[in-house]
Amino acid sequence: MFLSVQVDSSGREAAGSSSAGSRKGRKPGRKGSKVDMRAKLERSRQSARECRARKKIRYQYLDELVADREKAVLQLRKELDMYTQWARSLDEGVIPEAALQMVEEEKRKELLKDRQQE
Repeated sequence: MFLSVQVDSSGREAAGSSSAGSRKGRKPGRKGSKVDMRAKLERSRQSARECRARKKIRYQYLDELVADREKAVLQLRKELDMYTQWARSLDEGVIPEAALQMVEEEKRKELLKDRQQE
Protein backbone atom coordinates (compact mmCIF):
# COMPACT_ATOMS: atom_id res chain seq x y z
CA MET A 1 0.00 0.00 0.00
CA PHE A 2 1.40 3.33 -1.08
CA LEU A 3 0.86 6.65 0.60
CA SER A 4 0.18 9.52 -1.65
CA VAL A 5 -0.21 13.20 -1.12
CA GLN A 6 -3.08 14.86 -2.88
CA VAL A 7 -3.69 18.55 -3.28
CA ASP A 8 -7.32 19.63 -3.46
CA SER A 9 -8.64 22.73 -5.21
CA SER A 10 -8.05 24.95 -2.16
CA GLY A 11 -4.35 24.07 -2.09
CA ARG A 12 -4.46 21.93 1.05
CA GLU A 13 -2.59 18.69 1.13
CA ALA A 14 -4.42 15.50 2.01
CA ALA A 15 -2.61 12.27 2.78
CA GLY A 16 -4.34 9.07 1.90
CA SER A 17 -4.01 5.60 0.64
CA SER A 18 -4.28 5.06 -3.09
CA SER A 19 -6.46 1.99 -2.58
CA ALA A 20 -8.87 3.69 -0.16
CA GLY A 21 -9.79 6.79 -2.16
CA SER A 22 -12.79 8.89 -1.28
CA ARG A 23 -14.34 8.33 -4.69
CA LYS A 24 -17.77 6.83 -4.86
CA GLY A 25 -18.92 4.41 -7.47
CA ARG A 26 -17.11 1.37 -8.78
CA LYS A 27 -14.45 -0.28 -6.74
CA PRO A 28 -10.95 0.08 -8.18
CA GLY A 29 -9.83 -2.86 -10.23
CA ARG A 30 -13.36 -4.01 -10.91
CA LYS A 31 -14.68 -3.60 -14.41
CA GLY A 32 -18.37 -3.06 -15.07
CA SER A 33 -19.64 -6.33 -16.39
CA LYS A 34 -21.84 -6.28 -19.48
CA VAL A 35 -23.74 -9.20 -17.96
CA ASP A 36 -24.50 -7.12 -14.84
CA MET A 37 -25.68 -4.21 -16.99
CA ARG A 38 -27.85 -6.50 -19.11
CA ALA A 39 -29.39 -8.04 -16.00
CA LYS A 40 -30.03 -4.59 -14.57
CA LEU A 41 -31.67 -3.46 -17.82
CA GLU A 42 -33.81 -6.59 -17.92
CA ARG A 43 -34.94 -6.03 -14.32
CA SER A 44 -35.78 -2.45 -15.23
CA ARG A 45 -37.78 -3.57 -18.27
CA GLN A 46 -39.62 -6.17 -16.21
CA SER A 47 -40.43 -3.58 -13.58
CA ALA A 48 -41.77 -1.24 -16.27
CA ARG A 49 -43.95 -4.04 -17.73
CA GLU A 50 -45.37 -4.79 -14.30
CA CYS A 51 -46.03 -1.10 -13.68
CA ARG A 52 -47.89 -0.78 -16.99
CA ALA A 53 -49.94 -3.88 -16.17
CA ARG A 54 -50.89 -2.45 -12.75
CA LYS A 55 -51.82 0.84 -14.39
CA LYS A 56 -53.99 -0.95 -16.97
CA ILE A 57 -55.83 -2.87 -14.24
CA ARG A 58 -56.34 0.32 -12.23
CA TYR A 59 -57.82 2.12 -15.25
CA GLN A 60 -60.10 -0.84 -16.01
CA TYR A 61 -61.36 -0.75 -12.44
CA LEU A 62 -61.99 3.00 -12.65
CA ASP A 63 -63.78 2.60 -16.01
CA GLU A 64 -66.09 -0.02 -14.47
CA LEU A 65 -66.70 2.24 -11.49
CA VAL A 66 -67.62 5.15 -13.76
CA ALA A 67 -69.94 2.95 -15.84
CA ASP A 68 -71.72 1.73 -12.70
CA ARG A 69 -72.14 5.28 -11.43
CA GLU A 70 -73.48 6.44 -14.80
CA LYS A 71 -76.07 3.63 -14.73
CA ALA A 72 -77.11 4.70 -11.23
CA VAL A 73 -77.42 8.32 -12.35
CA LEU A 74 -79.61 7.32 -15.31
CA GLN A 75 -81.82 5.21 -13.05
CA LEU A 76 -82.21 8.10 -10.59
CA ARG A 77 -83.03 10.55 -13.38
CA LYS A 78 -85.68 8.17 -14.67
CA GLU A 79 -87.16 7.92 -11.18
CA LEU A 80 -87.06 11.70 -10.78
CA ASP A 81 -88.89 12.16 -14.09
CA MET A 82 -91.56 9.71 -12.94
CA TYR A 83 -92.08 11.57 -9.64
CA THR A 84 -92.15 14.92 -11.46
CA GLN A 85 -94.85 13.60 -13.76
CA TRP A 86 -96.81 12.30 -10.77
CA ALA A 87 -96.58 15.71 -9.10
CA ARG A 88 -97.94 17.39 -12.24
CA SER A 89 -100.81 14.92 -12.36
CA LEU A 90 -101.60 15.51 -8.68
CA ASP A 91 -101.55 19.28 -9.30
CA GLU A 92 -104.19 18.69 -11.98
CA GLY A 93 -106.26 16.67 -9.53
CA VAL A 94 -105.54 13.26 -11.07
CA ILE A 95 -104.02 10.50 -8.96
CA PRO A 96 -101.62 8.42 -11.07
CA GLU A 97 -102.39 4.70 -11.16
CA ALA A 98 -98.73 3.81 -10.57
CA ALA A 99 -98.71 5.97 -7.43
CA LEU A 100 -101.75 4.14 -6.07
CA GLN A 101 -100.10 0.78 -6.79
CA MET A 102 -96.96 1.92 -5.01
CA VAL A 103 -98.94 3.01 -1.93
CA GLU A 104 -100.79 -0.32 -1.84
CA GLU A 105 -97.50 -2.23 -2.15
CA GLU A 106 -96.03 -0.29 0.78
CA LYS A 107 -99.12 -1.08 2.88
CA ARG A 108 -98.70 -4.81 2.11
CA LYS A 109 -95.05 -4.69 3.11
CA GLU A 110 -95.91 -3.03 6.43
CA LEU A 111 -98.60 -5.63 7.16
CA LEU A 112 -96.18 -8.48 6.48
CA LYS A 113 -93.58 -6.83 8.67
CA ASP A 114 -96.06 -6.42 11.51
CA ARG A 115 -97.16 -10.07 11.24
CA GLN A 116 -93.55 -11.27 11.33
CA GLN A 117 -92.84 -9.26 14.48
CA GLU A 118 -95.81 -10.85 16.32
